[in-house]
Amino acid sequence: MNALDGIRILDLSRVLAGPWCTQTLADLGADVVKVERPTGPHHPGGDDTRGWGPPFLRDRDGQDTAEAAYYLGANRNKRSITCDIARPEGQGLIRDLARHAHVVVENYKVGDMARYGLDYASLSAINPALVYCSITGFGQTGPYRERAGYDFAIQAMGGLMSITGERDALPGGGPQKVGVAVADLFTGLYATVAIQAALRHAERTGQGQHIDMALLDTQVAMLANLGANYLVRGREDGKVPGRAGNAHANIVPYQVFEVAPDAAGQPQHIILAVGNDGQFAKFCDVAGRPELSLDPRFSRNQDRVRNRAVLVPLLEDLLKQRGKAQWLSALEAAKVPCGPINNLAEVFADPQVQARGMVHRWQHPMTDALDLVASPIKLSATPVRTDLAPPLLGQHTDEVLQQWIGAPEEQRAAWRAQGVI
Repeated sequence: MNALDGIRILDLSRVLAGPWCTQTLADLGADVVKVERPTGPHHPGGDDTRGWGPPFLRDRDGQDTAEAAYYLGANRNKRSITCDIARPEGQGLIRDLARHAHVVVENYKVGDMARYGLDYASLSAINPALVYCSITGFGQTGPYRERAGYDFAIQAMGGLMSITGERDALPGGGPQKVGVAVADLFTGLYATVAIQAALRHAERTGQGQHIDMALLDTQVAMLANLGANYLVRGREDGKVPGRAGNAHANIVPYQVFEVAPDAAGQPQHIILAVGNDGQFAKFCDVAGRPELSLDPRFSRNQDRVRNRAVLVPLLEDLLKQRGKAQWLSALEAAKVPCGPINNLAEVFADPQVQARGMVHRWQHPMTDALDLVASPIKLSATPVRTDLAPPLLGQHTDEVLQQWIGAPEEQRAAWRAQGVI
């Protein structure tokens, strides 16, 4: 049994924000049907991310397939059908499926779905309890609503790149994007929350609703404490938060520090994340400088923030006196937050990551050994599902059309002959 057993989701989204949302809902047990473009003379068909490689999945003979790792990482536990929604027959098919769905998720440009008769107003007329989630770059309203939205541009426009990266005065300084598409990922997660809230409302009232999710809205919300810093005092004081490298705007010491080099002479680093005054006192004891925590310039976090330029150089000299393993073992024993800076090989070899089951092996139609990052959700009574590997293009078309709308074999054959599916 899964938490969302019985919930049917018609997924008209592509690339990342929408698929990330529906993947989470699928993990929780929803029957997510991913609607993809059929293969045509000028298009390979399917979600664009199927071709976003290398790397591509290798088959049982060790040959590259057409399944990119990017696609595989965002589409587990779903079923795939093909349908050409640009054709009237395809639009009719989607309407038939929507009659039997609880949720529709789409990330087309504003107005596109209305042109196809597949917008919220059209589909809710035939299914009043339908929850309809639109994910766009800028939302359904406002002066930018018709613009296409891309994560990179949203990170820039939404302020994230102005606070990410090394300080301008230092080597490598300047705006920097985050290494993964966080605006897409966060929007997908917010959309997941919104859909479940709307489903609860629909269960109580029989009334669906339109969810309007925008990447820019999400990116602004993600500014968190830095957004609050500006609104609460920065706007009044004329101070705009900027890039601080690996340092924290409101906590000191909370950054990367270089430690003694390894046996081969290679530079080594750790992160130190002191969150309160008690932890700072413990750090000073471990470092052999207990007097620093008694110094009125450093005893409270607000003092350490104000005197960052004095304290941090002192700590930089201290940290270089011992190696990474020495620091980590001593600080962990003292319960001072710290950690190594792992590359991805080290992440997946980490015993804690392995103990938590954060890699799951799937049996895919093309290979018996597809390892993917697992869902981080751990539910004691309704665990996430792990039964459907990311689907091949159109793998479940006949199965879904028969189950959801009872389409007979001759009708499916006709649609296939017309290029509708």
